Amino acid sequence: MAAPQDVHVRICNQEIVKFDLEVKALIQDIRDCSGPLSALTELNTKVKEKFQQLRHRIQDLEQLAKEQDKESEKQLLLQEVENHKKQMLRKTTKESLAETSSTITESLMGISRMMAQQVQQSEEAMQSLVTSSRTILDANEEFKSMSGTIQLGRKLITKYNRRELTDKLLIFLALALFLATVLYIVKKRLFPFL
Repeated sequence: MAAPQDVHVRICNQEIVKFDLEVKALIQDIRDCSGPLSALTELNTKVKEKFQQLRHRIQDLEQLAKEQDKESEKQLLLQEVENHKKQMLRKTTKESLAETSSTITESLMGISRMMAQQVQQSEEAMQSLVTSSRTILDANEEFKSMSGTIQLGRKLITKYNRRELTDKLLIFLALALFLATVLYIVKKRLFPFL
């Protein structure tokens, strides 16, 4: 029958292997993750949790190693603890790389949002220019039609002025003819002998 210490060591080793595999799987998931940012952040959080659990198990194994009665078993377990610590150190580097890639992804998404805003502002400016251009063209067309109307008005005024002069001349001639007729009639009636 195995000693309780051996059972604890075996359980601790199994949990270390389990957490190690879970961390590897999560790191692979981070590499394969194409977004969104919330999914990447969630994966990073899970990796940190698993690392914390892995650290605790390695510390437990180290404590169990120190409690071993036989020096050979103690050294063997301490060597195993060192190996686990080295592997964890390599994975910590991967974790920091994953975190860095998450930060870079967040920055890129921020830049993408800023570019989308710039594009939208450019579209609004372009729309404003199109509207202004249309207004200017409409004003130009109106100016052309008003210019035609003004020229027509000028011609009509010139014609009216000529007609007014002609009318004045005709009225003057009619008045002169009327006066001459009145004088003739008065002369014939008052001075028939002349």
